[in-house]
Amino acid sequence: MGFEGGCHCGGLRYRIEGPVKWGTYCHCRICQLTLGASVSAFASVSNDHFRYTKGEPTIYRSSASAQREFCGKCGAQLVFRRDGKNTLGVNIVTFDDPAIIEPTMHIWTESRIPWFDTKDGHERRRQVHPHAS
Repeated sequence: MGFEGGCHCGGLRYRIEGPVKWGTYCHCRICQLTLGASVSAFASVSNDHFRYTKGEPTIYRSSASAQREFCGKCGAQLVFRRDGKNTLGVNIVTFDDPAIIEPTMHIWTESRIPWFDTKDGHERRRQVHPHAS
């Protein structure tokens, strides 16, 4: 069984041949800034089970020990790799079917933005603009 995914423009595609170990929500400040979102959702995958099937990623060294891989055309970040690890994080929302794995934990919550509620089963909605969807 394999999983596939890719970026918004379709220029970068990948395939995972093997199990997706787990999913996590990351609240670190680097994820917030590189993804432009209050939280990210990554699936842990063995390096040996992941390969790009179309295109070559643009690499951004986001810290001294990690890199982000994204599409140089549309800017979608697909992968997070930490140096020396045998796993990588795949941005769950880039899966063709992002419902295949649900994150089960929150990490780096010290950086959580206060208005982003992480309580399980608690949903808070607030309309900021009358025309917001």
